[in-house]
Amino acid sequence: MFDFHTVKSDYFEIQYKNSKESIVPFVSPFIQLNENIRVLEIGSAEAGVLKAFTDFDCNCTGIELSPKRVEHARNFMKNELKTGKVRFLVKNVYDIDIEKDIGFRFDLIILKDVIEHIHEQGKFIPFMANFLNPQGIIFIGFPPWFMPFGGHQQMCEHKLLSKIPYFHILPKPIYKLILKTFKEKKEKVDMFLEVKKTGISIERFERIVKKNNYRIIDRIFYFIPPIYKYKFKLKPKKLNTFITKIPYIRDFISMSAYYIIQKNENE
Repeated sequence: MFDFHTVKSDYFEIQYKNSKESIVPFVSPFIQLNENIRVLEIGSAEAGVLKAFTDFDCNCTGIELSPKRVEHARNFMKNELKTGKVRFLVKNVYDIDIEKDIGFRFDLIILKDVIEHIHEQGKFIPFMANFLNPQGIIFIGFPPWFMPFGGHQQMCEHKLLSKIPYFHILPKPIYKLILKTFKEKKEKVDMFLEVKKTGISIERFERIVKKNNYRIIDRIFYFIPPIYKYKFKLKPKKLNTFITKIPYIRDFISMSAYYIIQKNENE
């Protein structure tokens, strides 16, 4: 198992650097980051991603279900909390009253490695529009389900199992049997099976987006994701342009997908 998932200060730093060097440059052509911009991250965890946006004095809000992770975020972002650049809500996003709990809408919504954990993405993606200003944009980054480690099996305790690609797409009974045979802990097995329920492919994501009257402003498919620079010391590499145009095949090779979407103007 990788240490950066357990050492929260290291994980915060990795998320911050990745956000600063890959997410900020990706969204910057479509939004001018400054103190007038309101940014919402759904599933903000330890807030490393948001830190890159507070560097631009953006007004940032993080929504996170885990009180423990928000506790870490508040510790790492003490200065930003004092200056009012960031605030955190420990709440289910569906339970938030935008007028009562927040009081305004956002110019940019961020979901980094979150959408693949959310049930009923067909309901959630249109729901996000409730938090968005007119002309606002949404950044979504996720590992496509059919990519080599789309089941997050790199987090297996067993070293060999953590390095085996694609076995997460096996039928559930076989997948579960393999995890148990290699003596993965019950909570880990439950987590992997949960991701198997919620994982999302490129094709399904784009169908949901278009069905709900969003348009795709930009997208990047990565063969080597930017965050691997910090996790594994690998240089980021975009997927071959020709392969990005081949539906389904690209799902098996894209290790990460970055999207910017926006509601159509007639909405």
